[in-house]
Amino acid sequence: MKFETPFIEARLIKRYKRFLADVSLQDGSTMTVHCPNTGKMTGCAEPGSRVWLSDSANPKRKYRYTWELVETPTGLASIHSAKANKLVKEALEQNRIIELDGYAEIKPEQPYGDRGSRVDFVLNGWASEAKQGVARPSCYVEVKAVTLDDNGMGYFPDTVSERGLKHLQDLADMAKAGQRAVLLFCVQHEGINEVRPAAHIDAKYAAGMDEAIAQGVEVLAYKVGISCEAEPSGGVKRPQQIELKQQVPFSVG
Repeated sequence: MKFETPFIEARLIKRYKRFLADVSLQDGSTMTVHCPNTGKMTGCAEPGSRVWLSDSANPKRKYRYTWELVETPTGLASIHSAKANKLVKEALEQNRIIELDGYAEIKPEQPYGDRGSRVDFVLNGWASEAKQGVARPSCYVEVKAVTLDDNGMGYFPDTVSERGLKHLQDLADMAKAGQRAVLLFCVQHEGINEVRPAAHIDAKYAAGMDEAIAQGVEVLAYKVGISCEAEPSGGVKRPQQIELKQQVPFSVG
């Protein structure tokens, strides 16, 4: 996924009210930008960090600029949590998630289960003509963005998440009903090399993870790669592209 417009370099002053952040630009001016992340963003919202902003080019927007990336001591991280689904969809279409390749149909945002939920993707059928007509269970895929880094270990969630627990229960129900159910962690932090449930933050979620796996839910973790290019005039390399590239281990601890 190429970034649509060149990013603007800034320094983070502070993040507040969940959806807002103040930044200082290279010319010394300051402004308030949109922060597209509802989590705690532990380790990704340190004052003074270099951040990268996108420009909506819409002067009617209250906050025209959006905070997209942050530079951490261990690498770049995408703090735009909604990008996780777009990255996964692109990877599914290009068959870059080995465990989920070969499906003929990718249907995003589908209602399912008995709790009024919507799953991020439902995968159906065979892409191979040789296998078409052969029965294949639907595959229900729930995507979670991971940015909480502790010395290379990524954790989810970064705060207590009743919604996340409900999604685990929904997936477990589908697995018990004979469908394929997959929880896919989209690791949006270059410094993370493994993923675990954050039992030290949300013990109920970690217990729910154990139960879901016991019911047949599969758990995968894939990490992004962020490519950067230097401007013709030199200086700091500007992010140009992000894609889901590399599988990383998942363990329950």
